[in-house]
Amino acid sequence: MEKKLLKRIEVLRKRLNRFALTRNLVDSEVVEVSQQLDNLLNQYQKVSTYKQLSFW
Repeated sequence: MEKKLLKRIEVLRKRLNRFALTRNLVDSEVVEVSQQLDNLLNQYQKVSTYKQLSFW
């Protein structure tokens, strides 16, 4: 699951970077992709934290 999240994060990160070069930062698609990326990053953080806690 962690690897899958990282792949999805990387795809959205690249997409957001491309948008930043060609669109206004308040463009609705830019905001949407940014929010999706935020969600995935939050999920990844939870998984990572849980993984670290379960190690102990």
